Amino acid sequence: MGNPEPRPDRPRIFCIGLNKTGTSSFHEAMTILGYESMHHGGVEVESRISAALAANEPVLSRLDQRFDAFSDIGQLSRRFLMLDRQYPGSRFVLTVRPIDAWIDSRRRHVENNIRRRASGEYDGKFVVVDEDKWRQEWARHVGRVHDYFGARDDFIEVDLTHDPGWGALCALLQVPEPVAPFPWANRGRARSAPEVGP
Repeated sequence: MGNPEPRPDRPRIFCIGLNKTGTSSFHEAMTILGYESMHHGGVEVESRISAALAANEPVLSRLDQRFDAFSDIGQLSRRFLMLDRQYPGSRFVLTVRPIDAWIDSRRRHVENNIRRRASGEYDGKFVVVDEDKWRQEWARHVGRVHDYFGARDDFIEVDLTHDPGWGALCALLQVPEPVAPFPWANRGRARSAPEVGP
């Protein structure tokens, strides 16, 4: 299914959920379905996107053009209006989960980053727990997505922590459901429910 042609208008699949909402599972699902999927990418990807924006180029123009699907890339998740204009025909997936579970997952992720930074294994910026700010971020982001997409048929909202199945995703992409089970990525080892994210 991958298409390496660097056309700005080539349809892509954008996961626009915040981190810790099943974006790793989305990424693995895209790979199983045969798409070239980019997950996170770190500082290099963020800097390439920033450079494209600064040069007034299409937002994906400085990334490897073989990728069809994108997840857990903050600058893309927040710029879904721009992506929708620049990449017509694309599909958008808002991954969500119960907000208290999301807050807990984010907090544990940050606490792990703090431990990793202390041992010299992490040099990122995601090292502050601020639950009030996170709740505001959630409400603002999900509200903007709902206001923009409404009931459009190129958009779905899924909670992969509650119903990790192929149905809605494959219907959106108009592809058959694979035989392989839907992936549950980043499950918490000490929890009975799947811990999905980032």
